[in-house]
Amino acid sequence: MPLEKVLLAKPRGFCAGVVRAVDIVNIALDVYEKPLYVRKEIVHNRHVVEELRAKGTVFVDSLLEVPSGATVVFSAHGVSPEVREKAKAKNLKVIDATCPLVTKVHLEAVKYARDGFTIVLIGHKGHEEVVGTMGEAPQHMVLISSREEVAHLNPPDSNRIAYLTQTTLSLDETREIIATLRQKFPHIVGPPSEDICYATQNRQESVQAMARHAGLILVVGSGNSSNSNRLVEEAQKSGAQSYLIDDYRNIQESWLEGVRVVGVTAGASAPEILVQQVVEHLKARGAATVEEFETTKENVHFALPPNLASDLETRNRVRT
Repeated sequence: MPLEKVLLAKPRGFCAGVVRAVDIVNIALDVYEKPLYVRKEIVHNRHVVEELRAKGTVFVDSLLEVPSGATVVFSAHGVSPEVREKAKAKNLKVIDATCPLVTKVHLEAVKYARDGFTIVLIGHKGHEEVVGTMGEAPQHMVLISSREEVAHLNPPDSNRIAYLTQTTLSLDETREIIATLRQKFPHIVGPPSEDICYATQNRQESVQAMARHAGLILVVGSGNSSNSNRLVEEAQKSGAQSYLIDDYRNIQESWLEGVRVVGVTAGASAPEILVQQVVEHLKARGAATVEEFETTKENVHFALPPNLASDLETRNRVRT
């Protein structure tokens, strides 16, 4: 059975938070003196990082690597108050590219901690977003990543307990964990709106629907991208064979054997050019038809950080 068709998920790829973060670095490269430093990967995608590095961006793991007085960008995943204090102590000019939806979770953590709640954070240990969120209220917060861990929770006051979530988790799995929390702690409270970001939800729902029409689903994204890994899991749970690929060169010919329809999507930090290269690779292997598989429309935009927007405006006035 030869390959006939490619279904192209829509929405896919860059979310508004990633667009904003990449734009911030590109604008900062133009506005400020180089080198421009970025703490951690600006977003979890190797191709994006390499492209920005080629333009003069210096990626560092720690602010210890940044000279005093330099300009540093905080990644889209957010940082803890401790990191902000270190930046202030080194007199660094900080451009904050934290996704506004991650900032929302940070503010919720601060509020619940101030009100004396034990906060259960649902997320993956070691993920940069989780590290930053935990840093907002480390004495009040406990991290879990599965339903099974709920049984081991013993807060000081079971009537004052709240939950928050990492923004890039599996929607279905997170709901199951929250349901288990509610069962054990009937008085638990949560944020007014879900912490799972709109783009994570939209891409997961799209891949679930697409899995009913495709024998194979390829997810373009880097291995350290949480939301990309969740897309693979959701496709597999929905009955489709699925693999995470950095780019078209990772596609194995054996995956295509006996497959008539291939679905293609991309994590929220994967650039569109990589998706199009995958499509061209599949067309070269017999896919005569490429159809967009649209499940919802997205029209979300986030403003630049105020200090960067102001410096950009000043630079433009000087140039004119």
